[in-house]
Amino acid sequence: MKIGYARDSTDEQLLDMQMDALQAAKCDQIFRDEGVSAIAANRPGFEAALDALSSGDTLVIWKLDRAFRSTVDAILTLDSLRDRKVGFQCTTLQIDTSTPEGRKWYRDTASWAEYERELVSQRTKAGMAAAKRRGKHVGRPRALNAEQIQHAKIQIEQGGTVSGTAALLGVDRSTLRRALGSAHA
Repeated sequence: MKIGYARDSTDEQLLDMQMDALQAAKCDQIFRDEGVSAIAANRPGFEAALDALSSGDTLVIWKLDRAFRSTVDAILTLDSLRDRKVGFQCTTLQIDTSTPEGRKWYRDTASWAEYERELVSQRTKAGMAAAKRRGKHVGRPRALNAEQIQHAKIQIEQGGTVSGTAALLGVDRSTLRRALGSAHA
């Protein structure tokens, strides 16, 4: 039996290409994780896929970085699958661990996939740092704008509570406290 696994990291990504490849590989069952990072502690779809595998089955993925956190994770997972007499295939790389060449290719490719993820992470962090230096806000949008913060300061100075003012603004009081700064914390 062929068990497929697909994962995307964000809600904006689509699983279409992965699902098409897994269906073309004739997977009998496909498990998925949507909006889940590869490094997430809990990947229920991946765990379910591993649990569904029995001796003689094959785990099929689209790309190595869809399933594994690191080269070490990939190698440990491959060793575990081999101990369970489960095969492994990667559709984009034509990896088939039922052969010695496939196992070597798997280890080499897993190392390159980890390297690529680290490069992407470095570029992302560098881009965020550059944006911060230019004065741009990086990350989640602020819950309160400057006008709302000023209004909150006035409300509190006139005897309003942080909790009550936060409720009026539709934010948690800890959010309002952070926005107001340490003077009202």
